[in-house]
Amino acid sequence: MTRRLRKVSVKAQGRPNSDINVTPLVDVVLVLLIIFMVVAPQMDQDVQVELPGIYNPDPETKAQVDPLKLSVAKKGEYFINEQQYDLDTAIDMLSAEHAADPYRRLVLRADAGLTYGDVRDILARAQKVGFPGMALMVGERHKPGAGAEG
Repeated sequence: MTRRLRKVSVKAQGRPNSDINVTPLVDVVLVLLIIFMVVAPQMDQDVQVELPGIYNPDPETKAQVDPLKLSVAKKGEYFINEQQYDLDTAIDMLSAEHAADPYRRLVLRADAGLTYGDVRDILARAQKVGFPGMALMVGERHKPGAGAEG
């Protein structure tokens, strides 16, 4: 019988093994990754709402119609085409303008001193009229000292 010589490693002589086995660590990380990939999209869901559509005019039709401008100078002072009305009469005029041209948009020019509630009220009432689009007209605000160069 022939004897095979066996190499005896240093590890077999009773010294501790200093090699790190990363296979279990990789397994745990992959399982966690799969769990997060499955759970994360479900956490991103929000309340289901039906968003309103917008009217997108055809560029082939007549050129952009000038929007109807509603100006609110102070509480109780409403102007349509530079003619002053009270709130109820202004809403009636907006309804008549909307009936004449249902695709005409409304631009609201409101004084900066008005409260949010005043602006919200006129926007809500104008929305009930049925305008396809409403916008707020704002002015450009400059930072103090930004215009002074010297």
